[in-house]
Amino acid sequence: MLFSAFFVLLGFVLLIKGADWLVNGASILAKRNNIPDLAIGLTIVAFGTSAPELIVNSVASYENHSDIVLGNIIGSNNFNLFMILGLVGFIFPITVQSSTVWKEIPISLFGTCILLILSNDFFLSESLKITRWDGFVLFSLFIGFLAYIYMQLSKVKPEEQTKYVQEISTLKIWAFILVGLTGLVLGGKLVVDNAISIATNLGISEKVIGLTIIAAGTSLPELITSVVAAVKKNSDIAIGNIIGSNIFNIFLILSMSAFVRPIQYSKAFNTDLYLLIAGTIFLFIAMFTGKIKKLDRWEAAILLITFIIYTSYLISNEV
Repeated sequence: MLFSAFFVLLGFVLLIKGADWLVNGASILAKRNNIPDLAIGLTIVAFGTSAPELIVNSVASYENHSDIVLGNIIGSNNFNLFMILGLVGFIFPITVQSSTVWKEIPISLFGTCILLILSNDFFLSESLKITRWDGFVLFSLFIGFLAYIYMQLSKVKPEEQTKYVQEISTLKIWAFILVGLTGLVLGGKLVVDNAISIATNLGISEKVIGLTIIAAGTSLPELITSVVAAVKKNSDIAIGNIIGSNIFNIFLILSMSAFVRPIQYSKAFNTDLYLLIAGTIFLFIAMFTGKIKKLDRWEAAILLITFIIYTSYLISNEV
Protein backbone atom coordinates (compact mmCIF):
# COMPACT_ATOMS: atom_id res chain seq x y z
CA MET A 1 0.00 0.00 0.00
CA LEU A 2 2.97 2.32 0.56
CA PHE A 3 3.88 1.88 -3.09
CA SER A 4 0.32 2.84 -4.07
CA ALA A 5 0.50 5.97 -1.89
CA PHE A 6 3.85 6.89 -3.48
CA PHE A 7 2.40 6.50 -6.99
CA VAL A 8 -0.64 8.60 -6.06
CA LEU A 9 1.71 11.40 -4.96
CA LEU A 10 3.81 10.95 -8.10
CA GLY A 11 0.62 11.12 -10.15
CA PHE A 12 -0.38 14.40 -8.50
CA VAL A 13 3.09 15.86 -9.22
CA LEU A 14 2.75 14.88 -12.89
CA LEU A 15 -0.77 16.32 -13.01
CA ILE A 16 0.26 19.65 -11.50
CA LYS A 17 3.45 20.03 -13.53
CA GLY A 18 1.68 18.82 -16.67
CA ALA A 19 -1.05 21.43 -16.22
CA ASP A 20 1.62 24.09 -15.58
CA TRP A 21 3.57 23.21 -18.76
CA LEU A 22 0.39 23.03 -20.81
CA VAL A 23 -0.77 26.45 -19.59
CA ASN A 24 2.66 28.01 -20.23
CA GLY A 25 2.88 26.65 -23.76
CA ALA A 26 -0.71 27.49 -24.63
CA SER A 27 -0.43 30.99 -23.12
CA ILE A 28 2.69 31.81 -25.14
CA LEU A 29 1.06 30.42 -28.29
CA ALA A 30 -2.02 32.58 -27.60
CA LYS A 31 0.12 35.69 -27.07
CA ARG A 32 1.89 34.97 -30.37
CA ASN A 33 -1.54 35.27 -31.98
CA ASN A 34 -2.34 38.54 -30.14
CA ILE A 35 -4.96 37.06 -27.82
CA PRO A 36 -5.33 39.36 -24.77
CA ASP A 37 -4.21 38.33 -21.27
CA LEU A 38 -7.76 38.48 -19.90
CA ALA A 39 -8.96 36.02 -22.53
CA ILE A 40 -6.04 33.72 -21.72
CA GLY A 41 -6.83 33.87 -18.00
CA LEU A 42 -10.53 33.09 -18.41
CA THR A 43 -10.02 30.26 -20.88
CA ILE A 44 -6.54 28.69 -21.02
CA VAL A 45 -5.62 29.16 -17.36
CA ALA A 46 -9.10 28.12 -16.20
CA PHE A 47 -8.88 25.02 -18.38
CA GLY A 48 -5.31 24.33 -17.24
CA THR A 49 -6.20 24.32 -13.55
CA SER A 50 -9.13 22.00 -14.33
CA ALA A 51 -7.04 19.71 -16.55
CA PRO A 52 -6.17 17.28 -13.69
CA GLU A 53 -9.89 16.72 -13.03
CA LEU A 54 -10.47 16.19 -16.76
CA ILE A 55 -7.77 13.54 -17.12
CA VAL A 56 -8.56 11.74 -13.86
CA ASN A 57 -12.25 11.65 -14.76
CA SER A 58 -11.64 10.50 -18.33
CA VAL A 59 -9.54 7.57 -17.05
CA ALA A 60 -12.02 6.75 -14.26
CA SER A 61 -14.96 6.95 -16.65
CA TYR A 62 -13.25 4.71 -19.21
CA GLU A 63 -12.54 2.17 -16.46
CA ASN A 64 -16.16 2.45 -15.26
CA HIS A 65 -15.47 3.90 -11.79
CA SER A 66 -18.51 6.18 -11.57
CA ASP A 67 -18.05 7.03 -7.87
CA ILE A 68 -14.53 8.31 -8.61
CA VAL A 69 -15.87 10.43 -11.49
CA LEU A 70 -18.64 12.02 -9.43
CA GLY A 71 -16.62 12.21 -6.22
CA ASN A 72 -13.82 14.04 -8.00
CA ILE A 73 -16.10 16.66 -9.60
CA ILE A 74 -18.39 17.31 -6.63
CA GLY A 75 -15.52 16.97 -4.13
CA SER A 76 -13.28 19.33 -6.13
CA ASN A 77 -16.02 21.95 -6.32
CA ASN A 78 -16.65 21.71 -2.57
CA PHE A 79 -12.89 21.83 -1.92
CA ASN A 80 -12.58 24.90 -4.18
CA LEU A 81 -15.48 26.74 -2.57
CA PHE A 82 -15.12 25.85 1.11
CA MET A 83 -11.44 25.05 1.58
CA ILE A 84 -9.58 27.22 -0.95
CA LEU A 85 -11.87 30.25 -0.93
CA GLY A 86 -12.30 29.94 2.83
CA LEU A 87 -8.54 29.73 3.44
CA VAL A 88 -7.63 32.53 1.01
CA GLY A 89 -10.47 34.77 2.23
CA PHE A 90 -9.52 34.21 5.87
CA ILE A 91 -5.93 35.33 5.20
CA PHE A 92 -6.72 38.04 2.64
CA PRO A 93 -10.33 39.38 2.55
CA ILE A 94 -11.42 39.24 -1.10
CA THR A 95 -13.08 42.08 -3.00
CA VAL A 96 -15.43 40.85 -5.74
CA GLN A 97 -16.46 42.58 -8.97
CA SER A 98 -20.14 43.21 -9.76
CA SER A 99 -20.04 40.89 -12.79
CA THR A 100 -18.83 38.03 -10.58
CA VAL A 101 -21.56 38.69 -8.00
CA TRP A 102 -24.42 38.98 -10.47
CA LYS A 103 -23.26 36.64 -13.27
CA GLU A 104 -20.47 34.12 -12.51
CA ILE A 105 -21.68 33.06 -9.04
CA PRO A 106 -25.28 32.58 -10.26
CA ILE A 107 -23.98 30.61 -13.29
CA SER A 108 -22.06 28.34 -10.91
CA LEU A 109 -25.20 27.87 -8.79
CA PHE A 110 -27.27 27.17 -11.92
CA GLY A 111 -24.76 24.55 -13.08
CA THR A 112 -24.93 22.70 -9.75
CA CYS A 113 -28.74 22.75 -9.78
CA ILE A 114 -28.79 21.42 -13.37
CA LEU A 115 -26.45 18.60 -12.33
CA LEU A 116 -28.77 17.71 -9.43
CA ILE A 117 -31.78 17.64 -11.78
CA LEU A 118 -30.09 15.64 -14.55
CA SER A 119 -28.59 13.06 -12.19
CA ASN A 120 -31.83 12.44 -10.26
CA ASP A 121 -33.87 11.12 -13.19
CA PHE A 122 -37.41 10.61 -11.92
CA PHE A 123 -38.24 8.23 -14.76
CA LEU A 124 -35.31 5.91 -14.06
CA SER A 125 -35.24 6.09 -10.27
CA GLU A 126 -33.95 2.54 -9.90
CA SER A 127 -31.01 3.04 -12.26
CA LEU A 128 -29.88 6.64 -12.16
CA LYS A 129 -27.35 7.67 -14.79
CA ILE A 130 -25.77 10.77 -16.25
CA THR A 131 -26.22 9.74 -19.88
CA ARG A 132 -24.45 10.92 -23.02
CA TRP A 133 -27.55 13.02 -23.69
CA ASP A 134 -27.12 14.67 -20.28
CA GLY A 135 -23.48 15.20 -21.23
CA PHE A 136 -24.62 16.95 -24.41
CA VAL A 137 -26.85 19.26 -22.35
CA LEU A 138 -23.93 20.13 -20.03
CA PHE A 139 -21.56 20.63 -22.97
CA SER A 140 -24.08 22.94 -24.68
CA LEU A 141 -24.17 25.03 -21.50
CA PHE A 142 -20.36 25.11 -21.57
CA ILE A 143 -20.45 26.49 -25.14
CA GLY A 144 -22.92 29.11 -23.90
CA PHE A 145 -20.52 30.02 -21.08
CA LEU A 146 -17.68 30.45 -23.59
CA ALA A 147 -19.95 32.70 -25.68
CA TYR A 148 -20.61 34.78 -22.55
CA ILE A 149 -16.85 35.10 -21.96
CA TYR A 150 -16.30 36.09 -25.62
CA MET A 151 -18.90 38.86 -25.31
CA GLN A 152 -17.22 40.08 -22.12
CA LEU A 153 -13.87 40.24 -23.91
CA SER A 154 -14.99 41.63 -27.27
CA LYS A 155 -13.85 45.15 -26.38
CA VAL A 156 -10.54 44.15 -24.75
CA LYS A 157 -7.49 45.07 -26.81
CA PRO A 158 -4.53 42.65 -27.01
CA GLU A 159 -1.40 43.70 -25.15
CA GLU A 160 1.96 44.22 -26.76
CA GLN A 161 4.08 41.05 -26.91
CA THR A 162 6.99 40.84 -24.47
CA LYS A 163 10.54 40.14 -25.62
CA TYR A 164 10.34 36.64 -24.10
CA VAL A 165 7.25 35.77 -26.14
CA GLN A 166 8.88 37.05 -29.31
CA GLU A 167 12.14 35.14 -28.80
CA ILE A 168 10.90 31.71 -27.65
CA SER A 169 10.91 29.17 -30.48
CA THR A 170 7.80 27.48 -31.85
CA LEU A 171 9.45 24.11 -31.16
CA LYS A 172 9.82 24.97 -27.48
CA ILE A 173 6.20 26.14 -27.28
CA TRP A 174 4.91 22.83 -28.66
CA ALA A 175 7.35 20.93 -26.43
CA PHE A 176 5.69 22.61 -23.40
CA ILE A 177 2.24 21.62 -24.68
CA LEU A 178 3.10 18.01 -25.58
CA VAL A 179 5.12 17.31 -22.42
CA GLY A 180 2.34 18.88 -20.37
CA LEU A 181 -0.29 16.67 -21.99
CA THR A 182 1.90 13.59 -21.47
CA GLY A 183 2.34 14.43 -17.79
CA LEU A 184 -1.42 14.88 -17.40
CA VAL A 185 -2.25 11.53 -19.00
CA LEU A 186 0.36 9.55 -17.05
CA GLY A 187 -0.44 11.35 -13.80
CA GLY A 188 -4.17 10.76 -14.19
CA LYS A 189 -3.66 7.05 -14.77
CA LEU A 190 -1.38 6.73 -11.72
CA VAL A 191 -3.79 8.60 -9.44
CA VAL A 192 -6.91 6.65 -10.42
CA ASP A 193 -5.41 3.16 -10.39
CA ASN A 194 -3.48 3.56 -7.13
CA ALA A 195 -6.21 5.49 -5.28
CA ILE A 196 -8.59 2.63 -6.06
CA SER A 197 -5.97 0.17 -4.79
CA ILE A 198 -5.67 2.10 -1.50
CA ALA A 199 -9.46 2.26 -1.12
CA THR A 200 -9.72 -1.49 -1.64
CA ASN A 201 -6.98 -2.27 0.90
CA LEU A 202 -8.42 0.04 3.56
CA GLY A 203 -12.04 -0.86 2.93
CA ILE A 204 -12.86 2.77 2.08
CA SER A 205 -15.44 3.39 -0.63
CA GLU A 206 -14.45 4.87 -3.99
CA LYS A 207 -17.00 7.62 -3.29
CA VAL A 208 -15.11 8.89 -0.23
CA ILE A 209 -11.71 8.49 -1.96
CA GLY A 210 -13.04 10.60 -4.85
CA LEU A 211 -14.59 13.23 -2.57
CA THR A 212 -11.46 13.64 -0.43
CA ILE A 213 -8.01 12.49 -1.61
CA ILE A 214 -8.54 12.72 -5.38
CA ALA A 215 -10.66 15.90 -5.15
CA ALA A 216 -8.06 17.67 -3.00
CA GLY A 217 -5.16 16.50 -5.17
CA THR A 218 -6.70 17.58 -8.47
CA SER A 219 -7.63 20.95 -6.90
CA LEU A 220 -4.02 21.79 -5.98
CA PRO A 221 -3.57 23.95 -9.13
CA GLU A 222 -6.59 26.06 -8.08
CA LEU A 223 -5.20 26.31 -4.53
CA ILE A 224 -1.77 27.46 -5.70
CA THR A 225 -3.21 29.89 -8.28
CA SER A 226 -5.63 31.47 -5.82
CA VAL A 227 -3.10 31.82 -2.99
CA VAL A 228 -0.52 33.44 -5.30
CA ALA A 229 -3.20 35.77 -6.72
CA ALA A 230 -4.34 36.75 -3.21
CA VAL A 231 -0.75 37.44 -2.10
CA LYS A 232 -0.38 39.72 -5.14
CA LYS A 233 -3.66 41.44 -4.16
CA ASN A 234 -5.34 40.27 -7.37
CA SER A 235 -8.79 39.47 -6.01
CA ASP A 236 -10.34 39.02 -9.45
CA ILE A 237 -8.08 36.09 -10.28
CA ALA A 238 -8.37 34.61 -6.77
CA ILE A 239 -12.16 34.30 -6.79
CA GLY A 240 -12.54 34.13 -10.59
CA ASN A 241 -10.28 31.08 -10.68
CA ILE A 242 -12.45 29.27 -8.11
CA ILE A 243 -15.85 30.13 -9.60
CA GLY A 244 -14.58 29.59 -13.16
CA SER A 245 -13.10 26.21 -12.24
CA ASN A 246 -16.36 25.07 -10.64
CA ILE A 247 -18.25 26.01 -13.81
CA PHE A 248 -15.67 24.23 -16.01
CA ASN A 249 -15.84 21.10 -13.82
CA ILE A 250 -19.60 20.67 -14.20
CA PHE A 251 -20.19 21.88 -17.75
CA LEU A 252 -17.02 20.64 -19.49
CA ILE A 253 -15.36 17.89 -17.46
CA LEU A 254 -18.51 16.05 -16.43
CA SER A 255 -19.87 16.25 -19.99
CA MET A 256 -16.61 14.80 -21.35
CA SER A 257 -16.77 12.02 -18.74
CA ALA A 258 -20.33 11.18 -19.79
CA PHE A 259 -19.29 11.08 -23.45
CA VAL A 260 -16.60 8.50 -22.59
CA ARG A 261 -19.12 6.34 -20.73
CA PRO A 262 -22.53 7.04 -19.13
CA ILE A 263 -22.02 7.63 -15.40
CA GLN A 264 -23.91 5.58 -12.81
CA TYR A 265 -25.28 7.98 -10.20
CA SER A 266 -25.79 7.19 -6.53
CA LYS A 267 -28.27 9.29 -4.54
CA ALA A 268 -25.66 9.33 -1.76
CA PHE A 269 -24.06 12.20 -3.71
CA ASN A 270 -27.18 14.35 -3.26
CA THR A 271 -26.01 15.41 0.21
CA ASP A 272 -22.72 16.64 -1.26
CA LEU A 273 -24.56 18.51 -4.02
CA TYR A 274 -26.91 20.12 -1.47
CA LEU A 275 -23.84 21.27 0.45
CA LEU A 276 -22.34 22.77 -2.74
CA ILE A 277 -25.61 24.56 -3.54
CA ALA A 278 -25.87 25.89 0.03
CA GLY A 279 -22.24 27.07 -0.05
CA THR A 280 -22.72 28.89 -3.35
CA ILE A 281 -25.86 30.60 -2.04
CA PHE A 282 -23.95 31.56 1.11
CA LEU A 283 -21.17 33.08 -1.03
CA PHE A 284 -23.76 35.13 -2.95
CA ILE A 285 -25.40 36.36 0.27
CA ALA A 286 -21.96 37.15 1.74
CA MET A 287 -21.54 39.77 -0.98
CA PHE A 288 -24.28 41.83 0.72
CA THR A 289 -23.39 41.27 4.39
CA GLY A 290 -20.56 43.00 6.21
CA LYS A 291 -18.64 44.97 3.57
CA ILE A 292 -20.52 45.00 0.27
CA LYS A 293 -19.04 42.85 -2.53
CA LYS A 294 -16.34 41.51 -0.24
CA LEU A 295 -15.71 38.12 1.34
CA ASP A 296 -14.85 39.11 4.92
CA ARG A 297 -12.68 37.01 7.25
CA TRP A 298 -15.61 35.84 9.39
CA GLU A 299 -17.51 34.73 6.27
CA ALA A 300 -14.43 32.90 4.96
CA ALA A 301 -14.03 31.28 8.39
CA ILE A 302 -17.58 29.88 8.12
CA LEU A 303 -16.68 28.30 4.77
CA LEU A 304 -13.48 26.82 6.20
CA ILE A 305 -15.13 25.43 9.35
CA THR A 306 -17.95 23.96 7.26
CA PHE A 307 -15.42 22.11 5.11
CA ILE A 308 -13.64 20.68 8.17
CA ILE A 309 -16.94 19.43 9.65
CA TYR A 310 -18.03 18.03 6.26
CA THR A 311 -14.76 16.14 5.73
CA SER A 312 -14.81 14.80 9.31
CA TYR A 313 -18.37 13.57 8.70
CA LEU A 314 -17.33 11.75 5.49
CA ILE A 315 -14.39 10.03 7.15
CA SER A 316 -16.26 9.13 10.36
CA ASN A 317 -18.95 7.37 8.33
CA GLU A 318 -16.28 5.13 6.82
CA VAL A 319 -14.65 4.13 10.11
